[in-house]
Amino acid sequence: GLLRPLVRGVFVAAQVPDSLRLRVSAISLVVPAHVVVVDRTAAWVHGVDALPRSAIHAMPSLDLFSADASRMRRSGVTSGIRDLAARDVEEVGSLRITTPLRTACDLGRLLWRYDALGAIDGFLRLGVDHAELLTEIDRFKGHRGVVQLRRLAPLADAGAESPPESALRLHWHESGIPVPPQTQIWEHADDGTPLYRIDLGSVEVRYGAEYFGEAFHGDDVEELDEARLAWLASHRMWAMDVFVRDDVYGRDLGAGDRLWRGFAAARASYAVRSATVIDLAR
Repeated sequence: GLLRPLVRGVFVAAQVPDSLRLRVSAISLVVPAHVVVVDRTAAWVHGVDALPRSAIHAMPSLDLFSADASRMRRSGVTSGIRDLAARDVEEVGSLRITTPLRTACDLGRLLWRYDALGAIDGFLRLGVDHAELLTEIDRFKGHRGVVQLRRLAPLADAGAESPPESALRLHWHESGIPVPPQTQIWEHADDGTPLYRIDLGSVEVRYGAEYFGEAFHGDDVEELDEARLAWLASHRMWAMDVFVRDDVYGRDLGAGDRLWRGFAAARASYAVRSATVIDLAR
């Protein structure tokens, strides 16, 4: 009872909590030379959040693929065979892992499109060059998911600070709104101090959209959130909509329709609101 098995041949003290870092450490002790860490697990090792949303309830499997004709068959491991060039692989500690560029391309092809754009955005924040990413797409001609990658990669934006913000931005693009969204729009106090930041929106019509995740927008900060939205509306005349997880990821995927309606209403009322801003400035 003092030990528990992690993978075949690797044990850990029973009191050590399970984690991806622990699993990667365990796997690194036993993986053969042909195994490469890929996809969501590679993203996690690089520092990009691309784990499934179910990861808060259950530990996700490790994505460990082979560059030759063999694959791993172990509990808690997703495995297969993948065509990897030498430039696609680097070493992190004792593990061989796909590079940030290759991982971004793979996740952009293979994940659900809302998660895929979040992963691509995350790798741009990590430092992957956008132009290099766009150039890399051609090598995946004929591969599964390349059509999705071609569509999503040009929309990538390092300004998105979380996967849900990326997903909300994709809803914007898919809604038919005629102008692309801007990310991380700052509004300043009267003395010029940066005060509030809007996740995404259009400065042209002063319409903004915010994603309120459970981790950072719970009951304990509800009053602060309401005060911020009220200030944006009253002092800077922004028309704001707030979105939550079910809007962005739920069965109905209702964020796009709400964004379109919100943008249309903001455009219709822009002249009146902009005149109010001028009056306030005077």
